[in-house]
Order: sequence, then C-alpha cells, then structure tokens
Amino acid sequence: MSKASIHGIELAYDDVGSGQAVVLLHGYPFNRSMWREQAEALSAGHRVITPDLRGFGESTVLEEPATMGEMAEDVARLLDELQIERATLGGLSMGGYVAFAFYRQFQSRVRALILADTRPQSDTEEVRANRLSQAQKILKEGMQSIADDFMKKVLTPATISQKPLITERVREMIVTTKAQGAASALRGMAERRDHTNFLPEIIAPTLIIVGSEDKLTPPVDAKLMHREIRGSRLEIIEGASHLSNLEEPEQFNRAIKDFLDALQP
Repeated sequence: MSKASIHGIELAYDDVGSGQAVVLLHGYPFNRSMWREQAEALSAGHRVITPDLRGFGESTVLEEPATMGEMAEDVARLLDELQIERATLGGLSMGGYVAFAFYRQFQSRVRALILADTRPQSDTEEVRANRLSQAQKILKEGMQSIADDFMKKVLTPATISQKPLITERVREMIVTTKAQGAASALRGMAERRDHTNFLPEIIAPTLIIVGSEDKLTPPVDAKLMHREIRGSRLEIIEGASHLSNLEEPEQFNRAIKDFLDALQP
C-alpha cells in the first residue's frame, strides 16, 4: 500500500504490475480490496492502480459531502503523481459515478472505460431522501446498523447461503468503513449530476458489465448505456448481483481481459 498527498488529503492506493495503466474505482461502502481478484488477474500484462476513494479504506475522511467530481479530481491528481497520462478507467457502482465525472472533466486522459453495475441517471427524489436518511442513521448508529440489509441488496441469496468467505469479506468491508466517510459519500452521491444525455458523447472504447440479478443497477440500465454509447460492449454476468466482480470473478475477469486485449496499442 502507498499513499499520495492529493488536494490536502491522503489517498491510499495499490499499484501492481506493468504495462498500460488500468485504474479501478470501488463502490460504496467498500474499499480498494474489493478489486483483489481483478488486480491479480490483470497485473501480468497491465499496471493496475486501485485507490481508496476519499472517506474510504485508508484514505482521509472529511466531514463535508464527498462529491463525485471531487473524487474524480483526486484520481486525476493521483495519476499526475504516478506520471500516468492516460489510463483505462473502470468503476463499479459509485466508482462508475466517479468514472462518469472523470470522463466529463478529463476525457483526453481516458484510454477506455469500464462501467460495472452502475447507472448514468441521477437519483430520484425518493432515492435522494433515502440516502440522506441513511447518512443520518449511520452517523448515529454506526455501519453495523446497515450491514445485514445492505448485503442482501448487493449479493444474491445463493452467495449469502453458499459462499461464506465472500459474504464475510463483504460484511467486513462494510463494518470497517468509517461512518463519517460513508455519510459524506452518500451526500455526495445524492448531489451527482445526470449523465444520461451525455452518453452519446462518449467516444472512448467502453465495456459495460452487469450482474444478471443486480437489483440496484439492473440490466435495463446497462442496456440503456450500451444502446447510447456507440460501439460499446455489454457483458451480463450470469448468477451475479450488484458485486459481480466478487460473486463471479472468473466471468468478470474474462470480460475485462477480452476487452483490454481488443484495444488498439
């Protein structure tokens, strides 16, 4: 693990392998360790960077909302620190929201996009209110208060009943996330802009991945992105929910490897 001083905060990250850079951005309320299997699979032929976004893992926690734009700027400054001009940028769930924000601000630095179990739409008023309510609950009662319900939303029933190592790993990431960091991210996600009308303007090669059982960002959202982003590739991970990279890592890794192999040098 390394740390970089970015925008007055410390950003923790892992940097493994060599070759063309691939940056993977984790979802909420997780940390960079969720990409362990992908880093191992890709590092033989690529340089894989996995940061803890602000407020998560071993990165600095701030009290104000952690907006997707600020997180995107953090990633850009980290790339500056690592002397990486262009990279393939991937994000899952909240990490996908950050990837959208990054592409809008730093399009020339994106070699290709990987959008996994995410969506381009902003929150509805109901979802926004739920996020703000959950932020208050977390600050008052801690991350344990949401862990069990949240795991049911991001993992399939089969994973919860049959894959105890994955289930415990996801729970551990949730309960060890700092309450203030999670609350700040929830408020930042509630403020994020809608990217739906921007999709046709994305010209970077794009891979869209979604779990067939994902209820939070369902396949219908992935199909919308696939339809609107010209030349994009869609991979549906059978038997996976929202954390498709953890539930079905072999399918997920194969989709990314095939995509990266097809990119022009």
